[in-house]
Amino acid sequence: MNKHQTDNANAAAFPVDTIRTMFPALQRAGDFIFMDNAAGAQIPQSVLDAVTNHLVSHNVQRGGRYGRSVTVDQSVADARESVALLINAASPAEICFGMNATSFIRLVSLGIGQMLQERDEIVITDMDHDANIATWLALESAGAKFKWWRMREDGNLHVDDLRPLVSDRTRLVACTVTAHSIGSIVDVASVAKIAHAAGAEVFLDCVHYGPHGLIDVQAWDCDYLVCSGYKNFSPHMGFLWGRFETLKRLPTFREDFIPDEPPYKVEAGTFIYENVSGMDAAVQYLELIGRNLAPSNNRSRRENIVAGMGAIRDYELVLAREMLGVLKDCGATIYGVSDEARITERVPTFCFNIGKLSPQRIVEEMADMQIGIRDGHMYAPRLMKRLNLSMDSGAIRASLVHYNTVDEIHRFGEALRTIIAKLS
Repeated sequence: MNKHQTDNANAAAFPVDTIRTMFPALQRAGDFIFMDNAAGAQIPQSVLDAVTNHLVSHNVQRGGRYGRSVTVDQSVADARESVALLINAASPAEICFGMNATSFIRLVSLGIGQMLQERDEIVITDMDHDANIATWLALESAGAKFKWWRMREDGNLHVDDLRPLVSDRTRLVACTVTAHSIGSIVDVASVAKIAHAAGAEVFLDCVHYGPHGLIDVQAWDCDYLVCSGYKNFSPHMGFLWGRFETLKRLPTFREDFIPDEPPYKVEAGTFIYENVSGMDAAVQYLELIGRNLAPSNNRSRRENIVAGMGAIRDYELVLAREMLGVLKDCGATIYGVSDEARITERVPTFCFNIGKLSPQRIVEEMADMQIGIRDGHMYAPRLMKRLNLSMDSGAIRASLVHYNTVDEIHRFGEALRTIIAKLS
């Protein structure tokens, strides 16, 4: 079966029309096309229901002896279990909830800054979101030194370039799983092998990869990982995973009455319980996709997640190949992986420019045509510099997820051609 036949089969097998009915925002949007999903995805009705149920039925503080408070404790415990299954954690106790990924990266960096000693080097990349760069650079005052793992001209990080950067002085390698700006996927399992061979740890920013593929902290053998729920079809919240013993060793701020063990020592203050309930429901939504695609009474929750994310990944490769073709037909300069033969190295997040046309004007024209995309520096100043792009204008980003369709991509292409003709 050739690629075209495989794409047709994957597209036909994936129930995108049924899935779209589960998202109220898509049903109410009319002709509007959501192609800014890298900035935040829409949520299914089941997630909205979970948030509403919390706010109506038990919007109280946890830790009390009365029924509604006990229910909050149970809902948080249920969410920990669901997220642990989502990422294949060894225990729900390794799942820590909070406001967002950035605050968790900073929390971990502050802890690691207190444990540098002779291992004082941190490897960072020029392809990451600045949240996974600036937070580590802030440790310079604590004595940290930095080595840069730089993206190659082909739009990705290569582990062969990492090897000479790692030594017995390396404390940590911090990198993304998938670039939020250009969609490139990093071979993080190989990153862990290189880092651990030198006695270093690995911190993964999994925010952008979360909605696109299967997360497996066991297979990746990482030490820390952060995600944001609002990219994963839930409301705004974030979570941190770390190996239990690793989190136990990590210095954190906590009040005296908080147990000095995970997850409690990591969760300073009260987080948004209703959004955690929404994250629980979002995991169940992903399970539902896997369960419906291949019904089986014998499959575990994790196995349904594996099946669901596998189907999403296959379908999104169809979207990525289609979008790549459209952009090339329009003469776009595509940043990141642009070779169709390497399509499996990316997710359907595309950063591009059209000649010398203003990214802002193109995005404004797209908005007038009811297509939501984004322009700017994508919170990646070092990547912009690497791509010879100014922070003021940056680039254009169109980002798709599994509720997008091939027809929407065709409409995007028609709109882009019209805009190019108008502005040229």
